[in-house]
Amino acid sequence: MGAVSGIVAAVAGLAFAQLAAAAVRPESAPVTAVGGAAVDLTPVAVREWAIRLFGPSDKLVLTLGIVVVLAAVAALAGLLSVRHLPAGIAVAGGFGLLGAAAALSRPEAGWRDALPSLLGGLIAAGVLYLLVTAATRPRPAGTGSGGGAWSMDRRGFGRLVTGVLAASVAAGFAGRRLGAHGSAGATASRARFVLPPPTVPAPPVPAGADLRVPGLGPFLTPDRDFYRVDTALVVPRVDADTWRLRIHGEGVTRPLTLDLRQLLSRPLVEHDITLTCVSNEVGGPYAGNARWLGVRLADLLREAGVRPPSRGGPADQLVSRSVDGMTIGTPVEAVMDGREALLAIGMNGQPLPFAHGFPVRMVVPGLYGYVSACKWLTELRLTTFGAYDAYWVRRSWAQQAPVKTQSRIDTPRPYADLAPGRVAVAGVAWAQHRGIEAVEVRVDSGPWRQARLGAADGVDTWRQWVWPWEATPGRHTLEVRATDGTGAVQTGVRAGTVPDGATGWHSVEVQVKALG
Repeated sequence: MGAVSGIVAAVAGLAFAQLAAAAVRPESAPVTAVGGAAVDLTPVAVREWAIRLFGPSDKLVLTLGIVVVLAAVAALAGLLSVRHLPAGIAVAGGFGLLGAAAALSRPEAGWRDALPSLLGGLIAAGVLYLLVTAATRPRPAGTGSGGGAWSMDRRGFGRLVTGVLAASVAAGFAGRRLGAHGSAGATASRARFVLPPPTVPAPPVPAGADLRVPGLGPFLTPDRDFYRVDTALVVPRVDADTWRLRIHGEGVTRPLTLDLRQLLSRPLVEHDITLTCVSNEVGGPYAGNARWLGVRLADLLREAGVRPPSRGGPADQLVSRSVDGMTIGTPVEAVMDGREALLAIGMNGQPLPFAHGFPVRMVVPGLYGYVSACKWLTELRLTTFGAYDAYWVRRSWAQQAPVKTQSRIDTPRPYADLAPGRVAVAGVAWAQHRGIEAVEVRVDSGPWRQARLGAADGVDTWRQWVWPWEATPGRHTLEVRATDGTGAVQTGVRAGTVPDGATGWHSVEVQVKALG
């Protein structure tokens, strides 16, 4: 009964905290706040391991882990309360204080963010007191049989627990409904939003860019399959009608504050760009290609009076800030050197999905996402790399990170069992802003063989490739390397993702069956 009391008290505390968070903001909910703080404090090596192991489910695994730990501590607090009630209640209340501290540590947090956790701690402590005192109150003389400390039979205790759980479920349901109501404006604003036609449309994807090899994904990645790597445990849902962007800082002679309508009054450019996450291991899945629609960032900065360092501008870093407080530092020179750096509003012909930054995000070809691809954008501040370190730089990543040339074998899959004869070995290669000139494949460390490339869709997208292999029986290792548009050959030296991206040749081991 003591352990059950602790767990039920925790459930009640979390449910009512969730209800309170609906009135403050979703990020203030205790599990979300603690999870966000845990992400911030997690060593880089551990975080990279989690991304490799769990992929896009890493946030779900973290949340479940927090709930499991909380349940274990709650059970211990309940057991402790049976022997020493004040100590158990102190543990329950302490978790409320921990959640409040985590909430206050989040970017953009205000004093109100602490309220849901504090309320949850008080509720948990109160419920724990109620359950434990009801269960351990001495029996009146002559009632029951056999003595013992417990005053309630299991049926009576069960009815009390059921009542508490019913109230908790009602509070949790109300919190979810209120939270959904709070984001309804954002959902409606996206549903109403119609992408304007581009002023500068992208040309059609060249015939032959998509090789249509079985096992090879499409040239343009569908929104639902596009990778997502960020720190947001709760995807921000921003109302396009109230969204604002502020541009200010060093070298800004005409500060700007724009709403979405004003942003869309600028010329809109459509461009195909492949994005890559710096956490992508050699051969990893965190790369995607899409058709983006947006405003040229360089034009907007010039409108604000910004000059790049090469023309005497005082700022060399553009710090973008998300609505959830994430900061990303991008070289000013890169976004103003003529490449199609965009403030994107559209992805593959549709408004940005919420998970990919609706209503506005940054897209800069040739740079890893952690130094360029700020989602849910709300602020652009001009400064210097010497004066400010953005979020990931403070966590051991490099300040500047151009994309490294990479190639990947998508088919056959690792450890595939193949029939002897002709096998299509195919994949993608990328070197954004430099382009891909050639791809080569070799078998069992033999000579490199030229692969056939799909048609190029500019220098900012990946290229598909295929090589016909006459497979012979036995176990074989396939390797791939690419040459970028400058003539530089992809290095075979293996390096991890930290501090500025992985290097090395992707390899796949397969088994070819014997004849007969």
